[in-house]
Amino acid sequence: MEKLTLQAASKAQGSIKLPGSKSISNRTLLLAALATGTTDIHELLASDDTQRMLEALQTLEVGLEQTGPHQWHVRGTAGHFPVKHAELFLGNAGTAFRPLTAALALSQGEYELSGIARMHERPIGDLVDALNAAGANIEYLANPGFPPLRIKPATLNTAAPIKVRGDVSSQFLTALLMALPLAGEAITIEVTGELISKPYIEITINLMAQFGVIVERDEWRSFTIPANSRYQSPGNIHVEGDASSASYFLAAGAIGHGPVRVEGVGSRSIQGDIRFIEALELMGANISTGANWIEVSSSRKLKALDLDCNHIPDAAMTLAILALFADGSSTLRNIASWRVKETDRLSAMATELRKVGATVEEGSDYLTITPPEKLIPNAIIDTYDDHRMAMCFSLVALGGVPITINDPNCVAKTFPDYFERFASISH
Repeated sequence: MEKLTLQAASKAQGSIKLPGSKSISNRTLLLAALATGTTDIHELLASDDTQRMLEALQTLEVGLEQTGPHQWHVRGTAGHFPVKHAELFLGNAGTAFRPLTAALALSQGEYELSGIARMHERPIGDLVDALNAAGANIEYLANPGFPPLRIKPATLNTAAPIKVRGDVSSQFLTALLMALPLAGEAITIEVTGELISKPYIEITINLMAQFGVIVERDEWRSFTIPANSRYQSPGNIHVEGDASSASYFLAAGAIGHGPVRVEGVGSRSIQGDIRFIEALELMGANISTGANWIEVSSSRKLKALDLDCNHIPDAAMTLAILALFADGSSTLRNIASWRVKETDRLSAMATELRKVGATVEEGSDYLTITPPEKLIPNAIIDTYDDHRMAMCFSLVALGGVPITINDPNCVAKTFPDYFERFASISH
């Protein structure tokens, strides 16, 4: 296995232009493919996850042309994929697998969707159950409740509301919202249970509106797609910098005193993980923001915190590392969704934090992290084929200890040149 050893550092300073948001990139690609008209997408993320979506759309014969390093020209299909029989491999890209499952269920074709082994362990039953209950024809090809899937032609019954659980993954609701305008009828989705990761639904609704479909909602309980909704290309659309990826550099500014500035995301962001800066403020960091940038510095030891992290599920992982540099025990709560991500992030984070000396209590949906007197040098961190584990633990080097990251290339999922960028600000 490839390894990368990061040398001890104590300061972080500089400026980083962020890659495009994964969540926005893959949603925008699918909406552009389903729209009437052509769309030029600017600042699209170049990563494994977006590559899986691009490959799938190419297989479905959506017209795609790369016109620049991060720019794509998409010829929309007006809601009708030309290819009606296809096998799609989607790696471990949940932002591709879940929305495509729903869109293809309404596409009157026969499709098989598969991914890597870990994708076949990530639940999709709540989405499939919701679609099948409404008349879709989706079969499991292996374990019930999990990919791979076979989708056959079907017509949805739009008279009754579609019910979907909200407490496992917000991607199930996102998938339904993005696909149901294809039905052409008024249709309501009712969420059962508590809806987690609400900011990701805000991203979905915001982007759908940019493509001409306005979702009517009753708080977080129900969402209605009006009759005769159709996606219409906005012509040009710019992808924001990734707020989740920003968290590592902002945290570096807090640990390594800064200032560290990220460019590409700021006070006007539509991403929920922008609220990571509120947690940094609670910990005592200094924050400055503009429309398209954020800057962090710190001149004192960070404060411990006890925080409900449901609104920042990805960026909350970065808080687990910041807890190593705090003045007491920190607790991150309401993070059960970590268990169904690229790995069981709750268990993985607890295991790896202990390697650097932390005392960790792992609950079903929380972590309590007590920092060590001194970080243990030369820890070897396993990354579980999870990009966020690798990026999070790079920050430990700023505590003045060398650290080795196993399988560093797993960052290609969202941020292929992350370690080069991190090296440019750490001293």
